[in-house]
Amino acid sequence: MAEKKPVLNEDLKNVITLKALVDRGSNKVIFVESDDFIDVLFSFLTMPMGRIVRLAEDSVPVKIGCMRNLIQSVEKFDVHNFRSNACRDMLSLPCNSADLECKNLKLKIDNDRPTRYFRCVRCFLSYYKSGSCPSCGYSFCFEIPVDNTQLGGVFVKGRPRLIITDDLQVISPVGAANICLFSKLGVTDFKTTEELTFNMGVQEALNLLMHSFVSKTPLTEILLKNEPIPSLGDVHSSQGISIDSQMHGDTINEEEKNICLKLVVSKSKKIVCYAEAQEDFVNLLCSFLTLPLGFILEKMRNVSWKGCLDQLYKSVEDLDQQYLKSNFHKELLVNPKLAPGFRYENPLLGIKEASFYYVKSKLTTDKSCIPDYASAESVKLNVFYPKSHEDRDKSAQGFLKGPATFTVTDNLVVRPLSLILEMSVLQELKVPFTDIENHIVHVGKREALLLLVASFVGDSALTNTFIESLGSQSKNNKEGLVTQRRACFCCYCIKTPQYSYL
Repeated sequence: MAEKKPVLNEDLKNVITLKALVDRGSNKVIFVESDDFIDVLFSFLTMPMGRIVRLAEDSVPVKIGCMRNLIQSVEKFDVHNFRSNACRDMLSLPCNSADLECKNLKLKIDNDRPTRYFRCVRCFLSYYKSGSCPSCGYSFCFEIPVDNTQLGGVFVKGRPRLIITDDLQVISPVGAANICLFSKLGVTDFKTTEELTFNMGVQEALNLLMHSFVSKTPLTEILLKNEPIPSLGDVHSSQGISIDSQMHGDTINEEEKNICLKLVVSKSKKIVCYAEAQEDFVNLLCSFLTLPLGFILEKMRNVSWKGCLDQLYKSVEDLDQQYLKSNFHKELLVNPKLAPGFRYENPLLGIKEASFYYVKSKLTTDKSCIPDYASAESVKLNVFYPKSHEDRDKSAQGFLKGPATFTVTDNLVVRPLSLILEMSVLQELKVPFTDIENHIVHVGKREALLLLVASFVGDSALTNTFIESLGSQSKNNKEGLVTQRRACFCCYCIKTPQYSYL
């Protein structure tokens, strides 16, 4: 087979070699093989959304649902809106709970501001050198060195020659199954195939990640066609999300920490024009930026969208354990946790926070590294929570101070309560005052997850979360909704799996 090496503007020390099987007739990548690149690809799942959106802002113009509006809103908030000076950084550059592992990647696409770790003389850890320990009072003056010299793979074991298809399925290259694979990938004549070798650097890996949000063929677009990133568009995210199975039968109840929200809805267009919300709802939105990509993809089962990162997630989920270093490493990818210290106190999203352990002068989040003679508590490091260390209100939650009221648009532009913004939204949507009505809704676990997915895949997050259908509803449907909801005097509060507003 012919072989050629496109010259890319990268230092060869910072590139990974990919061997690709290409169909010359359709000019498409069939699959690629690489040892080191598998870990880079898997690391995408560990990245917090705030970091991904920041990378897109700085170098790759891709719009990921409403996330760009959300992070830009955070940056425009006055610093006095936050509980501490560190809160804005925590949202725009959130830490990765798998950071200690990802420091060993051959390509680090998220290395602009690497995370540093400091400790006091006792048992507290901080991401910042400033401040003093709440326990002993000493400053965080001891930086903990991070071991980035580990041998072997980061997530995968050894050097497995796994196959990566154009839509980011990761497949074991085992024997006879390959014939079926070629058929599934549309290869009918091997005479039209060609083997090419590519060098992938940091910029190409970043482009691949961004294309993967909006394309089913990102490898072809990056390696062969150099095409611009397509638009994500809008998706009705409330269709097909398997929230029920994830919530283990949980339903909204009076004891749950529900969030109250006022929606301003267009009666004729059946859309949410904007919402008026307290800081608890905006804290929930802000927490989306701290979530790892793998956590969001796990909540998106059966959601139809333009990207192919769901294929990557499913591949890791189905990958034989023999290819992964341990069950801990698999959990980092398919069930990632928040970085220690980034927990939002309202548990509506159900994500857990990782823990740091200091074992043999090394920092780790892997409990299996703790020797038998030691307990987890004896080596666990408490985290100095940067979002609250200047806040004397012990009952406060989230990243923002309260009480405060905000205007939130359908595509998650957030501002402190602004009549000017509300009027401009109605004007842009061409919705007259006579066409609007108010609805008070309550956001519980189910709504929080729907809102998360809606903000990820489309630009109408509030509408796609709270309005099931944008078309007209029949009289029968209206009557049915009345019987399915618990009514209050001015609205229908969300208390069932139905989400239409009439």
